[in-house]
Amino acid sequence: MRKFTIGLLVLGLLSAGSLSAAPDSVLGNWRTENNKSVVNIYKCGGNYCGNIVSLAEPNYPANDPKGMAGKPKIDRNNPEEKFRSRPIVGLFLLWGFVPDGENSWKNGQIYDPESGKVYSCKMTLNGNQLEVRGFIGVSFIGRTSIWTR
Repeated sequence: MRKFTIGLLVLGLLSAGSLSAAPDSVLGNWRTENNKSVVNIYKCGGNYCGNIVSLAEPNYPANDPKGMAGKPKIDRNNPEEKFRSRPIVGLFLLWGFVPDGENSWKNGQIYDPESGKVYSCKMTLNGNQLEVRGFIGVSFIGRTSIWTR
């Protein structure tokens, strides 16, 4: 009986530890769809946030229509003019995520530097893939992007 009780106690402690670690399974670097960039997801206060740490093509191409050929990419599509000179590398991209059960996070926001728009967002982890769903209003009106670790 004593071995059984100790075994249950150890199993309970292991289970509690794995459940408390599950929300942090999203932490780290993620390569975005089409390998355009790498986003680092980290804890910020009681939430989860992320920023762009690298770009596959960090500079504008030679045929850039806005005359920025060869220069580092900036947040030029931001609706607020004062932010349009911010570099894309280092840009704060995700914020406000909270755990929603095991391997999912909700109530977040995601900024799309290509459009300059902010969307509601949720994330679901499936192995080494992170499903990042941006949406307006309700989640079935949106788009999912698959990121890989």
